[in-house]
Amino acid sequence: MTRLRRAIADATDALAAAGVDTPRVDAEQLAAYTAGIDRGRLAFHEPDEPFFGRYRDLIDARARRIPLQHLTSSAAFGSVTVAVGPGVFIPRPETESLLEWALAQPLPASEGRSEATGELHRPLIVDLCTGSGALAVALAHERPGARIIAVDDSADALAYARRNSAATAIDVIEADVTAPGLLAEHAGAVDLIVANPPYIPDCAKLEPEVAQHDPKHALFGGPDGMQVIGPIVDLAARLLRPGASIGVEHDDTTADATTALFDRAGAFTDVLSRRDLAGRPRFVTATRTGVRS
Repeated sequence: MTRLRRAIADATDALAAAGVDTPRVDAEQLAAYTAGIDRGRLAFHEPDEPFFGRYRDLIDARARRIPLQHLTSSAAFGSVTVAVGPGVFIPRPETESLLEWALAQPLPASEGRSEATGELHRPLIVDLCTGSGALAVALAHERPGARIIAVDDSADALAYARRNSAATAIDVIEADVTAPGLLAEHAGAVDLIVANPPYIPDCAKLEPEVAQHDPKHALFGGPDGMQVIGPIVDLAARLLRPGASIGVEHDDTTADATTALFDRAGAFTDVLSRRDLAGRPRFVTATRTGVRS
């Protein structure tokens, strides 16, 4: 066994003993990060002596349940990688199911030009509670012809969102998604909304990586987890054009409550609860009907 393979094996044991869910994967990812290479090239790599000290420090930090993404300062999401760190919610693989749904939604083709600016009208997507901007950036990467507005009320999160969207045309807006009149200028004109709001019930017990490192403001949605989802449903009824859709992520205990909100709003059809890749209820989608009376 090479010295690197032994170091990774020892790191795997240490992370497993610390309760890390994916000890081998994390040990290999941190080795690749320390070496500055892709994980797939570890078998061909012979690190220098300073590598092992740096690697041990990172493994010790991960064993203290500091999130892997904080140690590498990045998180993969869909086809993009975004910068993350203290103060911003780390995007989860579960949310990629919402991304896949969003990318499958038909958007109207650009048509006509604005009399004021002469620019082509573009499909309009709104990402509510954008956090690091992961959903918005992934959508911009796959739908370069769309205009995307990303909204959050956390200054810390928006610093990451602006950094991650710097190479795009995403409009990053600091605002509370529950505020009356938000995006009033786009009422009835939005073609797609995605939202990953704070939705965890206040009493939920969380893993140390989440409880101690993700911002509570991005996690908890009140006693039942629905505190922000309700206003988002009302906002979607106002912003979406007829026939346009919304997908909103929720706690796996509140699928029925979320679908009920859309049903009671009287402004949506095709209200569906959808599951993530692990089979858990993860997000609800709905389509805007005609103008609500």
